[in-house]
Amino acid sequence: MICKWCDADEAVENKNTVYWELPDGSRAITITEAPSRSCLACGMEYQEDDITKKIEDQLFLISTKDLENELSYAALMNKPRLLKRNYFDFSS
Repeated sequence: MICKWCDADEAVENKNTVYWELPDGSRAITITEAPSRSCLACGMEYQEDDITKKIEDQLFLISTKDLENELSYAALMNKPRLLKRNYFDFSS
């Protein structure tokens, strides 16, 4: 897999812990086991754009008031949504 940072063909899929600011800016949360890429050549660890969008959309669509400070990616994605889709996303 090609690394988006250094273009080496040494990126691999893995799961990492990431830190995310809530949409209202009130605090940050820890998301464990988030789908990620790691490059063996440059050492960069990152999320693909589609994963970033899924996390951001989910945080817009759920109630973050009582959201745990730390949860897994799967637990975040399984939280019940208040809206069916992100109506604030004008990119599509």
